Amino acid sequence: MGSAKNNSAAARKARIDEMRRAERSRERRNRVLTVAASVVVVAGLVVGGVVLVNSQSGKSDSAAGSDGKGGSSGDSGHFTTGSDGVRTWSGKLSRTHVTTKVSYPMHPPVGGNHNPVWLNCNGDVYPKPVQDENAVHALEHGAVWVTYTAKAPKADVDALAAKVKKTPYSLMSPYENQTAPLILSAWGHQVSVKSASDPEVDKFFATYVQGKQTPEPGASCTGGMMK
Repeated sequence: MGSAKNNSAAARKARIDEMRRAERSRERRNRVLTVAASVVVVAGLVVGGVVLVNSQSGKSDSAAGSDGKGGSSGDSGHFTTGSDGVRTWSGKLSRTHVTTKVSYPMHPPVGGNHNPVWLNCNGDVYPKPVQDENAVHALEHGAVWVTYTAKAPKADVDALAAKVKKTPYSLMSPYENQTAPLILSAWGHQVSVKSASDPEVDKFFATYVQGKQTPEPGASCTGGMMK
């Protein structure tokens, strides 16, 4: 039994190491592409003006549909709760890039329209609340997002922060507008945990860090926003 766990851990470490190597390669490639991309900035501004006109006319169905709180998330459906307590979103989770605020049907959000820039999620622990729209992009890359309210015991917050710091493709931040003191979220999945020692913590990380639910497996968790 112990051997099987060790083999699983070794395989997981090898997979993450490989993703890190691929990420470094992508970042080198992106630096080259950035230079080339500057050539088309003027053209991009022209196109952006056209998109802005369309959005103002209400013809765009990806980022329009304001409900007074922000643009539509594009999501439809509801959570279903499994026997293990994990809530899974049963409907559509949109993936359109938008630059406006988004009103999500769940808090913290587990998917939907989001900002083009992801929140850094390479074991990043944020002491202050972060933007939902950037964090959702991190979930799209296969990250697990740990959130907590002021009611969460400091010992649990510290223990979860230590776990996040040593786990690539994870991040953590305070989040007051949620139904439980401690919540773990991934793309399309979410669970409330009783404490940092709750067995569901390790299970959720093992299942959803770069898990099968990831829309963009291996995508970067660095080079985005840092706050």
